[in-house]
Amino acid sequence: MAALPLATAEVCDANPHLIMNGELRALHPIFQIYGRRQVFAGPIVTLKVYEDNVLIREFLEEKGHGRVLVVDGGGSMRCAILGGNPVQQAQNNGWAGIVVNGCIRDVDEINGCDIGVRALNSHPMKANKKGMGEKHVPVTIAGTRICDGEWLYADTDGILVSRTELTV
Repeated sequence: MAALPLATAEVCDANPHLIMNGELRALHPIFQIYGRRQVFAGPIVTLKVYEDNVLIREFLEEKGHGRVLVVDGGGSMRCAILGGNPVQQAQNNGWAGIVVNGCIRDVDEINGCDIGVRALNSHPMKANKKGMGEKHVPVTIAGTRICDGEWLYADTDGILVSRTELTV
């Protein structure tokens, strides 16, 4: 189920019509790159939380099947909503990547994992554990509306979201 990693710049150059009609969108370049896998792609699963990581952990305990978890953490810079243990679990469960509109922690541990992680920054404080949030809902992060089931392509040039799986 995992998509072949495509060079995002080449995808943009080859698909101006998809960009014009909104089927292919680039996220604003606000994310830091973490994890050993700098290039990753896959179908998107969305999650919306705020300073709470219970639902993130629940998702990453499931088999990933090459999917990418996109977490709208509200852009909070007050705590980390993702740490090393869940990222290790995501790697072991076959997730392709995780994009967090918020902060992470345990950066050295995450950088040792064979998974792609993008986040706004790192923060040493941990998140709440109330289990609050919404699963499989449209989220808007980095200037882009992202829906469950769309496809994400990430490399060192940036992150693209497509309504459908892209091929070269």
